[in-house]
Amino acid sequence: MEDDGGERSSFVIGLIENRAKEVGVAAFDLRSASLHLSQYIETSSSYQNTKTLLHFYDPMMIIVPPNKLAPEGMVGVSELVDRFYASVKKIVMARGCFDDTKGAMLIKNLAVREPSALGLDSYYKQYYLCLASASATIKWIEAEKGVIVTNHSLSVTFNGSFDHMNIDATSLIVDGSVQNLEIIEPFHSALWGTNNKKRSLFHMLKTTKTVGGTRLLRANLLQPLKDIETINTRLDCLDELMSNEQLFFGLSQVLRKFPKETDRVLCHFCFKPKKVTNEVLVVENTRKSQMLISSIILLKTALDALPLLSKVLKDAKSFLLANVYKSICENEKYADIRKRIGVVIDEDVLHARVPFVARTQQCFAVKAGIDGLLDIARRSFCDTSEAIHNLANKYREEFKMPNLKLPFNSRQGFYFSIPQKDIQGQLPSKFIQVVKHGNNVHCSTLELASLNVRNKSAAGECYIRTEVCLEALVDTIREDISVLTLLAEVLCLLDMIVNSFSHTISTKPVDRYIRPEFTDDGPLAIDAGRHPILESIHCDFVPNNIFISEASNMVIAMGPNMSGKSTYLQQVCLIVILAQIGCYVPARFATIRVVDRIFTRMGTMDNLESNSSTFMTEMKETAFVMQNVSQRSLIVMDELGRATSSSDGLAIAWSCCEHLLSLTAYTIFATHMENLSELATIYPNVKILRFDVDIRNSRLDFKFQLKDGPRHVAHYGLLLAEVAGLPSSVIETARSITSRITDKEVKRMDVNCLHYNQIQLAYHVSQRLICLKYSNHDEDSIRQALQSLKESYIDVWGNFGIKLDQSSEGCGKTSAQRIIE
Repeated sequence: MEDDGGERSSFVIGLIENRAKEVGVAAFDLRSASLHLSQYIETSSSYQNTKTLLHFYDPMMIIVPPNKLAPEGMVGVSELVDRFYASVKKIVMARGCFDDTKGAMLIKNLAVREPSALGLDSYYKQYYLCLASASATIKWIEAEKGVIVTNHSLSVTFNGSFDHMNIDATSLIVDGSVQNLEIIEPFHSALWGTNNKKRSLFHMLKTTKTVGGTRLLRANLLQPLKDIETINTRLDCLDELMSNEQLFFGLSQVLRKFPKETDRVLCHFCFKPKKVTNEVLVVENTRKSQMLISSIILLKTALDALPLLSKVLKDAKSFLLANVYKSICENEKYADIRKRIGVVIDEDVLHARVPFVARTQQCFAVKAGIDGLLDIARRSFCDTSEAIHNLANKYREEFKMPNLKLPFNSRQGFYFSIPQKDIQGQLPSKFIQVVKHGNNVHCSTLELASLNVRNKSAAGECYIRTEVCLEALVDTIREDISVLTLLAEVLCLLDMIVNSFSHTISTKPVDRYIRPEFTDDGPLAIDAGRHPILESIHCDFVPNNIFISEASNMVIAMGPNMSGKSTYLQQVCLIVILAQIGCYVPARFATIRVVDRIFTRMGTMDNLESNSSTFMTEMKETAFVMQNVSQRSLIVMDELGRATSSSDGLAIAWSCCEHLLSLTAYTIFATHMENLSELATIYPNVKILRFDVDIRNSRLDFKFQLKDGPRHVAHYGLLLAEVAGLPSSVIETARSITSRITDKEVKRMDVNCLHYNQIQLAYHVSQRLICLKYSNHDEDSIRQALQSLKESYIDVWGNFGIKLDQSSEGCGKTSAQRIIE
């Protein structure tokens, strides 16, 4: 398998659906030889769930069966690919290639783990679609690449129905480019840091040292964990790293010893040629031979670093690190593989990044005396390399260029680099291919070109003879491919936790990031939370709180334009995502009910490609939220309904709020519509928050501080309009109109407050009781809190003139009093 290099996508995806709107996905990562299976019900007629998954994988190839009539109201996966992923190559394979029975057998034979460990116990019936996709995907890879996948070599993961938190595609990407939550790419150009560096959550955390660690970080951010035990295992590991500097710095140093491409090495052992013939001796296969040799050297370098890892982890206490020590450092198979490599590979050979040093290491990888033809090719390689350096010395003296250098790159071989200041007039005619490069001139000569050809040919002969010598070694390594897969996965995880999570936390002031706590059914409570991206740009960032529980499951945040509402919504989502990937969060305290799905409805724009106005786009996004929301979702809506008439917009926003209030999902709703604050006078599970603003000399002074309760900032829209330059007569007329409207709304809210006050108080008691239920206080503290709660609410009831007959057996008692007692 060829190395695709860089950050280019390496996923080949098989995609199929049935008439029941169920979709099966098989995503094969060519770079790390891993297979990801997913099967789920597509609940959106626009295939929003599938778009989210495809955005997550960012495939280079999508394999689909021939197009057919899709379920009613659906577009069909083939048409979906044509419409939204035109830049991705689409392969249509016969429906017979999507064979679930063959897919099941392939998974059983190729997976490192047993199908039962993957959650595929009933794969013959229940998960036939993703297995059918796996069959077609593996068939295409083997046919296209001319390889066979080695048995028990694939790292297979199964995601039956989004086992991770699902961040809907709207949150990730709108119209193909705009990211609401700025998880991977920034939305605003102002978030690009110095030297044009991107600033998003991913780029903030991207201090990983390996390709696999970076890929794992991106995958975790797009699909955070839902399993509390796994999250806490990571957090326990972080606790130990943060409290044990020697362990943290020791691990950081040891991980640098492992090549950054360690996980990619597996590809050359997971795939083998279909036919072993003399074609291996053809010069065209030089590149393939070089890649194999490089992989063996990488593997040797990684195995050489294992004793250092063992030394650092020996006394680790956290479950994750102790388990790594037990499963990796104490596993004798790694020493056995290293011993087998040592029989053939020279001890002094190491992985190198400098191109010519790497070429030399590859040519001399195999010990001398094993293959006579290889030794002859090496001698030729050394002779031509020496001749090239002698030629450079000759030119330095002949043309009086003492600073002439001899760089090397893989594409053109050796070339000359001469400082322009050393060139008097024109270069001699002997020098050809002259190109200016900064303060230097790059060039060559016919003699150098000839020696380059001979040197490359000798190196190619070394590669081919070396591959022949390594054939038996590679076959023995394939027998233990499962332990190498485990090593690659562990190194990627350690890279993410140590070099990303721990590094990010350690670069902040003490206690700026804290460990979050998790509950299954408790509140979402964040004290002094901060925006993880913006606080690194604005040192005076103002922290804010959030508290949502089942008894108060909707927060309506109000405030003028530019007061901080959108930032606050994004901040809460990013803190939840950070917590559920197992990282500390920027807050003073945080307890989180595990979120299974984040929905966002933010931003306003027309979608010209789908002929949708701003309002139609807004309604489609809102419809997707309403159709797919679950009891454990987190819903974030910004300015719903402002893209149409004020009466229709308010009606839609109000009815959407009422629908969401009937669920136990947590909702944060930011709006300019002050009428929506009336919801709190009718529904006790609505909490109104406002962003504090002062008015000074007809100017708004933004505090960016969130406070309880509504506060009418008189005519802030008119103040901004006045600053923008609208005529004063227009402003005064508008002020008169809005004053009359506001007076009527205030009177109506006062009536509602009196009418629903008892219900409000009862709910507030319930909310306090639920908080106590999920608190970590001891029994005496809880008893004291309950007594204090009872006394305070009896006083509140008395202030409202409600008589409480303490002697009765429940007659005349309010619902709140019964709850307290």
